[in-house]
Formats: sequence, structure tokens, C-alpha cells
Amino acid sequence: QVQLVESGGGSVQPGGSLRLSCAASGLTLDYYAIGWFRQAPGKLREGVSCISSSGGSTAYADSVKGRFTISRDNAKNTVYLQMNSLKPADPAVYYCAATPSPSCTSGFMETGLTTLGYWGQGTQITVST
Repeated sequence: QVQLVESGGGSVQPGGSLRLSCAASGLTLDYYAIGWFRQAPGKLREGVSCISSSGGSTAYADSVKGRFTISRDNAKNTVYLQMNSLKPADPAVYYCAATPSPSCTSGFMETGLTTLGYWGQGTQITVST
């Protein structure tokens, strides 16, 4: 059974940091580009970041550039999202998704469009004073 499991969510003050993990089981992430997405209540899902299967290429939404860093450890079958300088606009449920592509396509990065891909269940981020 294939599973993507996000962890590391929680509550943090503005300016704080969190690191999310996306761990895969039943699936070898080496062949998948991985994206992080978020959805806040009443809003559409948006792409946050994406990393190619090799880790050699990354992409970020303008809203998180310079604050978030995506990385992967294929030996651990895990992808990470380091989130620094968190803002009140960042709270949402954060999801990771795997798409069977070596690269992050614009469709996947912007909308999560994937064929034969997998999604995690999400982890909640809250930013509050």
C-alpha cells in the first residue's frame, strides 16, 4: 500500500520556523518529483514548492520564495519543507504529493495536476501570536 505521510505541522508564532516532512512507504521516491501544496479554509489549493526527482531542481511560489526551502533525502525516502519567517498568511493544511515525473511540470506545481500520482493526508500549520 502506497502512503505519503506528512508530519511536523503545528502552531508557531509569526516569524517562527517549522520543518515539514513527507515520508513515503510502498513507493520509491527516486522516480518522482514531489510537491508541497497548501489549502486554507475557503481558498483554493495552491502550489508552494516542488523538487525534481534528483533534487537538482526546485521551484517556489512567489509568496514563499526566500523563506521556504524544499529538499529531499532519497535514501530516507523523505522530502522536507523548511519554513522560516512564517507569516499570518501561511496557515493552511499542507499536503505533499508525488508525481511520476523527473521534473516539476508547471501543471503539477501550480495545480497539483498529476497522472498516477499520490497525495498525503495533510498536516495543519497555524501561525498565531
